[in-house]
Amino acid sequence: MFSNSFFEYPYLLWLLAVPALMLLHYLYLELKGRNPHIRVSTIVPLKVSGPDYMCVLRHLPFALRLLALVMIVICLARPRSSEDMEKIDTEGIDIVLAMDVSTSMLARDFTPDRLEASKDIAIEFISQRPSDRMGIVVFAGESFTQCPLTTDRSTLINLMKEIQTDLIEDGTAIGNGLATAVSRLKDSDAKSRVVILLTDGVNNRGEITPAMAAEIAKTYGVRVYTIGVGANGMAPYPVMTPWGMEVQNMKVEIDEALLKDMAAQTGGRYFRATDNAKLMEIYQEINRMEKVRTTVDSFPIYKELFPDYALIALIALLLEMLVRALIRKLP
Repeated sequence: MFSNSFFEYPYLLWLLAVPALMLLHYLYLELKGRNPHIRVSTIVPLKVSGPDYMCVLRHLPFALRLLALVMIVICLARPRSSEDMEKIDTEGIDIVLAMDVSTSMLARDFTPDRLEASKDIAIEFISQRPSDRMGIVVFAGESFTQCPLTTDRSTLINLMKEIQTDLIEDGTAIGNGLATAVSRLKDSDAKSRVVILLTDGVNNRGEITPAMAAEIAKTYGVRVYTIGVGANGMAPYPVMTPWGMEVQNMKVEIDEALLKDMAAQTGGRYFRATDNAKLMEIYQEINRMEKVRTTVDSFPIYKELFPDYALIALIALLLEMLVRALIRKLP
């Protein structure tokens, strides 16, 4: 993780010359000044007694002291390692998806129908915006919040999957749907607040008119993107008849003028989706238009390495003291 190692005070490494000189001096004394000898008639007793480890061990205290000194010099030079880290600050956008769940959303000009196609594409949109808080509002004859603003993507997606057309009384209360969505955003402190309102019909229910709801959204600084869902001309609708469920072609009625005015009034935009591919393109375009602001700051993180060397030096000094105490014959 920390791959860039360096010394904070590399010029202090010149102090390693001290243990080097000590070593040379020690070797000089051993080779020249300390050459004791004794004449004996035979070395057989010496061979019988085995090797003399004292000749080797008497150099151990000096070796340990030399090691400790080298480690201390390295500690003084302050070895460190660093890694460049990035701090990413994201300024998310609060988005509420307001979705029409009236029975007309079961029309099969989309695959498999308008509602299921809208849910699947909305789930894809949710997955592409991990930094935003998002919520879901559904409306038909009235409206309610399916999911409040959250960053919990799994919960949001699961609640999106549970949306059905028979949740509430049938009808198309576009004004109520937008007003409920705005109420979820009015207290938000996000710099950008957005409602994506999807419907396939004409406003025919609700206590709040779409124009009034758009005015409320404008007052709170909420931008509204409206999406009209439905093929041009006729579309196959499932209709209950005395002989069971039948599919009949019926005229597609979308109040495009109203949806355009609502979007324009709030600084948003109106889109028309006539099939699955077009609806996917619309969500992708909204995704590009509503960019998340990201700030990236790079800074290094340092790790001090000298404690390891200091520990080695301490152990070496303690071992030197121990060896000197146990081996009394050492000079």
